[in-house]
Amino acid sequence: MKLPINIKGIIFDLDGTLVESSLDFNLIRQQIGCPEDIDLLKYVDDLSCQNSQAHANDIIIEHEYQDAITAKPIKGMAELISAIEAAKMPTAIVTRNSLAASTMKVKQNAIAIDHVLTREDYPAKPAPDALLAIANQWQIAPEHIMYVGDYLYDIQAANNAGMVACLITHGVEKRYQDLADVVIDELNQLLPFIQ
Repeated sequence: MKLPINIKGIIFDLDGTLVESSLDFNLIRQQIGCPEDIDLLKYVDDLSCQNSQAHANDIIIEHEYQDAITAKPIKGMAELISAIEAAKMPTAIVTRNSLAASTMKVKQNAIAIDHVLTREDYPAKPAPDALLAIANQWQIAPEHIMYVGDYLYDIQAANNAGMVACLITHGVEKRYQDLADVVIDELNQLLPFIQ
């Protein structure tokens, strides 16, 4: 694993990165009639009828809420966040999740990160808006910030923002992992990046 230029801040995805997630996206797609090749959130945004849009959003939020109730921390999460805190490095979470579900997951799993941006705050990943807003707030150049996530949209968002893209695979090879700057199997592999 190559160590990129020094990292001055870390932004995390939430589901599948800091907490386990059992969201069944195929079931959600089925329930709202979203084709497989279209981004779920984009599909809902593009629904012309407001009733269908509200109904689709309710279905997604209900799934997220149920997922939040059972979410458990991913191995090594607490140790990593403690190390980042000790190093006085700024951290944030950017998720495609709803604010309600994200808040519950963060609280329930005692994640010591106060700065959480959701799809209600900025356009959802792979759009870089939320990541760039944090870089701006921290006054840190994007290339000195690492974004850690477990999915293609996370890598794309980091690339779009000009940040260091880190993919956590949990030991399962992903077809798109070569698009990431750093690939790790588990969170404790990030410890060397924290000065």
